[in-house]
Amino acid sequence: MKAVIIGEPSGKTMEEIMAIFPRHKAVLDKYIENGDVIGVGPFSDMGNMAIFRSRAAAEAFATEDPFTLEGVLKSFVIRDWNDQLLK
Repeated sequence: MKAVIIGEPSGKTMEEIMAIFPRHKAVLDKYIENGDVIGVGPFSDMGNMAIFRSRAAAEAFATEDPFTLEGVLKSFVIRDWNDQLLK
């Protein structure tokens, strides 16, 4: 079963977000290179979503993601997803 992280934006400006983005991207790239992430991207309201191959990977990512640690997200939820379209 896959896991999806859905982040709720905190209201930071694009300038504030972009100051943190390089650190966020470095962590994200590590999970992508390990094959843990299969989809990721922002919403139009500055929230975001990432799809992970496992809940364990999603939870680990959330504990070290600068967007979470530095207040880009006011909250996030991890939801288990029973993807039946992709293998």
